[in-house]
Amino acid sequence: MSEDKNLKDDLNNMLDGAKDELKKAADRASKKAGEFAEEAKQVFEDAKGNSGEFAGGAKESAKEFANDAKDAFDNASGENKKILIGILSIVLGWLGVHKFLLGYNTEGVILLVLGLLGFFTCGLTSCVSGIIGLIEGIIYLTKSDEEFYNTYQVGKKPWF
Repeated sequence: MSEDKNLKDDLNNMLDGAKDELKKAADRASKKAGEFAEEAKQVFEDAKGNSGEFAGGAKESAKEFANDAKDAFDNASGENKKILIGILSIVLGWLGVHKFLLGYNTEGVILLVLGLLGFFTCGLTSCVSGIIGLIEGIIYLTKSDEEFYNTYQVGKKPWF
């Protein structure tokens, strides 16, 4: 019986030792998890700060680009406006971009609505506004500078 008792005591001691080691390992893991959480929180705060700086820089760059593009368009001669508007009419005519640049806001909105309705009409209305833009772009590019200026900038002829 004493042998059984010794064996039982030895097993209990081993079990107690294993429990102590397991508790120490759990404490170390908990400490590491806390350190990791603090590090992750710091990385998140740094990223949050950097994203605000990036967004501010992007907004500023976009404003500068828009102002520079507006200045370039305003200072463009008749030849440059004709080419710019003709190419935009061919490429983005389905959205009416060329109409807005010429100052025809009502016509631009009509083409924009037709273009965007294409998402609901399987592209049918977008094709119509695209064909209008293509035709107008070709007409713009085939006119002389003086004709273009007199017809579309002074005379304000809205369609074709």
